[in-house]
Amino acid sequence: MSGRLLVVGAGPTGLALALQAAAHGADVRVVDRRPEAFRPSRALMVHARTLEVLRPLGVVDDVLDRADTAPRARLHLGRRTVPVELDRFDLPDTPYPHLTLVRQMDVETVLAAALDRAGVRVERGVELLDVRDGAAGAAAVLETPTGTEHVAARAVAGCDGVDSTVRRLAGIGWRGGGYDREIVLADVDLAAGGPEPGLAHVVVGRRGLVFLFALGELARWRLLATRPARPGTPEPGRPGPPVPVAELQELLDEAGLGARLTTVAWSSTVRLQHRMATAFRSGRLFLAGDAAHASSPAGGQGMNTGLQDAVDLGWKLALAPGSTAPATLLDSYAAERRPVDERVLALTHALFWGESATGPLAGLVRGTLAPWAAPAMPFLLGRRRLVAEGVRLLAQLRTRYRGSALSVEAGPARGAVRAGDRLPDRDVAVDGRPTRLHELTARPGVHVLLDRDARCPVRPGGLLHVHRLGDPGRGALVVRPDGYVGVRAADAADPAVRWWLGRVGLVQDRHGVVAGPGPVVPAQA
Repeated sequence: MSGRLLVVGAGPTGLALALQAAAHGADVRVVDRRPEAFRPSRALMVHARTLEVLRPLGVVDDVLDRADTAPRARLHLGRRTVPVELDRFDLPDTPYPHLTLVRQMDVETVLAAALDRAGVRVERGVELLDVRDGAAGAAAVLETPTGTEHVAARAVAGCDGVDSTVRRLAGIGWRGGGYDREIVLADVDLAAGGPEPGLAHVVVGRRGLVFLFALGELARWRLLATRPARPGTPEPGRPGPPVPVAELQELLDEAGLGARLTTVAWSSTVRLQHRMATAFRSGRLFLAGDAAHASSPAGGQGMNTGLQDAVDLGWKLALAPGSTAPATLLDSYAAERRPVDERVLALTHALFWGESATGPLAGLVRGTLAPWAAPAMPFLLGRRRLVAEGVRLLAQLRTRYRGSALSVEAGPARGAVRAGDRLPDRDVAVDGRPTRLHELTARPGVHVLLDRDARCPVRPGGLLHVHRLGDPGRGALVVRPDGYVGVRAADAADPAVRWWLGRVGLVQDRHGVVAGPGPVVPAQA
């Protein structure tokens, strides 16, 4: 199963998948039908778990340089206003215990630049016309600026959005439905004396929610609001026409923010849907991100879920040629990610009902009960553990793959972390030097964490890294490239360790295990 990996779509999911695959030795080609990279951002938030899985790819510092990691908000509940501080939560097991507001376009820019440094150039204005899965590989037909091109690929990753061409050509179903509501987006400037600058304003009203962020791209403010879908709104996944200025002003007036529009630089409507692909894989054709699932923007899950799909699939596609069981390795992608994505879809569906439903019950909750409960909000927000649990859920820090074929328990190992769990960050000592665990694993590849007295079962090299911690014992944790524990062994010499490394494509020889090609993307702590 050798050859080039073709990634269709250069949004956040496609770029991250290509970067993860390239970092683990794959020959990658990325194409996108859009002639230009820029488009107004629809996503504005990156969660803690997403930053964790991107960290080994050396891009997180650049993302954070463009982000607001200490946002302050005003929650408007009727006539009451509640200040909300979002700069730090009680999350000691992650390096990113904060809310991170950042434009989708900034994330794409950082990922594309990292790919370019890795020698992978995004080919724009290139459209997929046809793709077929065959016995010897996948065959694709591309329409390029210079004509039609027939290409062969060992696998095709469809990261081409909710109207995915890869999904359609693969014959994969698209189950679910559309909402009778739509999102209004606009980049605007406001007259002086309006909403307090430097804050995110969230208005909870009977008709829905209105968000006003100082994250506009073509103007200072980004306006986001929910409303019933209007006649003529395009099908889900396609941007609608500009919104009349009078309608935007009406949304602001109903929100009671005292905001007067002076400039509308860009506006659009987006029809939403809740759908899931009936399969994430058909032979050598794979789906990730919005091509595999579409949800409402509630909870800021869409881009984050796609990025986590990408990081899961990217290393598996890269290492599959050397695997002792490539089918098992590649099948684990859907087995792991589909249940997670289904839970995210259910969560966002429930949150979106609360945010935007137009029925009497939802109107009562937002218009009457929420303002009535406003005085209790400072008390609730002050309960650090309660708030942290809510953030942990939204940030996907609870995600785990204990039932995966790649999660192996070898012996009665101690400790709370089990195979399939996310590796939590903590203070550790390596050769007497204090460090943080996620700093230790912040480079591409598989990381073997040995207890103090464990016998090293492998020879490190390339994409295989071995670290001896100061913890007493003889056990080991084997950590996957996406930061999940693949093996928990009571004794590091257990044959399960080598067996698992062979399964994920690290080649065995008479000396133990050695990795394939070294990482293409430089590590960043």
